[in-house]
Parts: sequence; structure tokens; C-alpha cells
Amino acid sequence: METWTVYGETLRSRLFIGTARYPSPQIMVDAINASGADVITSSLRRQSPGQAGGKDFWSMIQALGKHLLPNTAGCRSAKEAVTLAQMCQELFETDWIKLEVTGDDYNLQPDPYELLDAAELLVNLGFKVFPYTTDDLVVCARLRDVGCEVIMPWGSPIGTGKGLINPYALTTLRSRLPDVHLVVDAGIGLPSHAAAAMEIGFDAVLLNTAVATADDPVGMAEAMSLATRGGRAAYLAGAMAESETAVPSTPVLGTPFWNTASQFNE
Repeated sequence: METWTVYGETLRSRLFIGTARYPSPQIMVDAINASGADVITSSLRRQSPGQAGGKDFWSMIQALGKHLLPNTAGCRSAKEAVTLAQMCQELFETDWIKLEVTGDDYNLQPDPYELLDAAELLVNLGFKVFPYTTDDLVVCARLRDVGCEVIMPWGSPIGTGKGLINPYALTTLRSRLPDVHLVVDAGIGLPSHAAAAMEIGFDAVLLNTAVATADDPVGMAEAMSLATRGGRAAYLAGAMAESETAVPSTPVLGTPFWNTASQFNE
């Protein structure tokens, strides 16, 4: 099985999965296991480990034995995001952080200015930053320049399930930022969306809602795992060249073989 390295940690899966919106904690656990994901993400704001109900939730998360990627969902400024990241570091003893700084309430688009400030501050504090951003090339390049080894542009706004609304932008990111791990984060609604991201060379996919709100979350988690692996295999295999005209898969030159055969029968 192909492995890859993220901030010094060896991973087997290229699917990251979230822990929100599942019908029950047990279905969450079963879906995460079915996904084969090595990395799971969760928000400290959603359920505090210090609360009575939160203790059981975090114990369940820890029992999965996965890499935990805490996130700063809900933060609206660099200062707020850095403070929450430091709390996560203390509680979960990890320097990994999924950095989210919301700039718009309607589509939850990240604020590029606060995001860049927070990313630079956190990198300087020794954090391994996974910034959630749009597919803007300049913003992503700046995030790389401040020290982010992983960048997570959206496929489409979070929770929409619209898939890759701007494949050109994502393909451009892959081409222009070859030295950075790129993870499509947000907007994945179908296994085909996950496969498409992997086929253009993205390193991984992060998703949550598509699995958690499916009629069968466990079945959908498995489907997303298969799609991610299939898309990666297709990328490594190399796609056929597109053509503006039809090209026969079995070229036939000269007399058809069936006519030739009929002559022998005469």
C-alpha cells in the first residue's frame, strides 16, 4: 500500500474525515473505521473536553487511534484562531492544527488577510498548520511562503456538496505549487467529486457532511475511501490524451479480416 508523509508523520490513507453531524456517536465511529482514514478532524468549540458530555466524546475519539487534527472553526480573527490553537495544543498534546478563519457568514468563505496573519504566527510558534482557504493562487502561494507544508483549498463552499466548481483553479494550484501537499477541503458531496480531485493530482481529500448526512454513513464512508484510492491510482497511471476527433481503439487497415476470411472459405 502506498504511503505518504505529512509533517513527518507517515500516513496510509489519503482521506481525512470529520466528526460532526453524525446521527449517533457509534455511527460516527463505524463510519470513520469504514473510511480507513488516518486523520480525523474536530472542533474544540463543538464539544468541550472539559464538559460532562464532552469527556465521553473525546474518549471515543482517542480510542480510534487516529491522528487528531483539531480545527479553529468559528474563529473570525487571527488572534482568536491563535488562542484556540494554543488551547488545542495543550488539551490534545498535538502541534497539528487545521486553521480556519471565517470572513463571510453567507458562504463561510475564509478571510485571506486574517488567515495569512494567523498562519504566520502559528508557524513561528512551532505549529504544523493546515490552512483552509479558497482556491486563490496568490493566497495559497503566500501560505506556502510563511511555512505551511499543507494547504487545503475548497472545492466549493463548505456543506454545499457541489464538488469542484473551479477545476481550472485547482489544476493551476497543483501545477504552480508542486512542493506543497494540497488537500481539497469542503464541498465534496459524491465519491466522484473525491475521485476528480485525486485525478488532477491532489494529495488528499477532507470531507465530513457527505458521509455524516448520508442515508448510510458507513456505506458512504467506504465509497469515499474507494473513490479516493481510485482517483490516486488513476493519477499515477497517467490519463490518456484528449482528442477533438474520434480515434478508433482498434485501428483497421486495408481489407476487413472477415472479408479475407470469407475468401478462404470459397
